[in-house]
Parts: sequence; structure tokens; C-alpha cells
Amino acid sequence: MAGTEKTRSALLRAALELFAERGFEATTAAAIAQRAGVTEMTFFRYFPTKDSVLVDDPYDPVIGEAIARQGADLGPLAAAAAGVLEAWRSLPEPDAAAVRERLRIVAQTPSLRAALARNSLATEEAIGDALRARGTDRVRAAVAASATVAALNAALLAWAVDETATLGDAIGIATSTLRGADA
Repeated sequence: MAGTEKTRSALLRAALELFAERGFEATTAAAIAQRAGVTEMTFFRYFPTKDSVLVDDPYDPVIGEAIARQGADLGPLAAAAAGVLEAWRSLPEPDAAAVRERLRIVAQTPSLRAALARNSLATEEAIGDALRARGTDRVRAAVAASATVAALNAALLAWAVDETATLGDAIGIATSTLRGADA
């Protein structure tokens, strides 16, 4: 693991530990940095805000590229769903326990639900841009992008509190529901 990945991982681990011990609101970026053995400035090089430790994801460009590759025969919602599923399958599966813990904290913290919504706008833009690049008009692209993100968020937040399902199951439920809705 490269030095940057080790630092990012240490910060995430420290944040999750502190959020579990103190709660999200009572934990500062400085405390996370101290627990991880780095400076607060280093924390902010990796995460622009404390919220971003929990809600940021690196998947938007991969999702957009996968949607752009979908066949012209697919409608916007089906193309978005297929692209999300393709992107999910193309990446190494993340540590499900860490993702589940992050999403549990988000689900239980009202201020983080707002942060998730803000972060989701970037995902919606990536999906909408990819759909428009495929020739979808602006309004249909916006509707499909919003529906896709809403389905993913709902499935992921439900998965976070359901120990019986896998992360892949949650993505599959969201995308299969969207494909059915596009019929």
C-alpha cells in the first residue's frame, strides 16, 4: 500500500473509532488527525471536511465512463443502471465493514444526511453528463440521474443497517429496480 493510501486509511480508521467513541458531532478533525498520527493540515489534504470522511466516494468518473459505454438501445434510466452496475463490477470491492460503518453513522446523523445529499449532487452531475453525451436531452438526463442516485442512496442506507445483505446485493437491488422502472 502506497504512503498516501496508508495515510488515508489511517485517517478513516481513526475517524470511525472516534465517531464510535464520541459521536460524529463531538469529534473534531484535529482529534482525528491526532489519533492517526498526522497533522490537522494533513487531514485536510485528504478530506476537505469532516463530513467528507464519511460521504465522499471516488466512483463518479468510473460511473460516468461506464454509462457512456452503454448501448444506444437503452433508455436513460436503463443506461444509468447498467453503467452503475458495470462500474461496480469493474472496481475492487471496498471493505464492506468500513463502508457499512460509515453509512450507519450517516443514517443516524441528521447533519450527515444533508452532506450525503450535497455529495450526491456530484454523482448526479456525472451521470447526467454521461447521459447527455449519449444524446439524452437535458431534462430526461437530469431525471434519470436523480432517480439513479436516489435508488443507490436508499439501497445503501438500508443495507447499512441490514447485516444479512452484501454491498453487492444493495447495488444490485438499486440497479435492478431502476431497470424495471425503465421498462
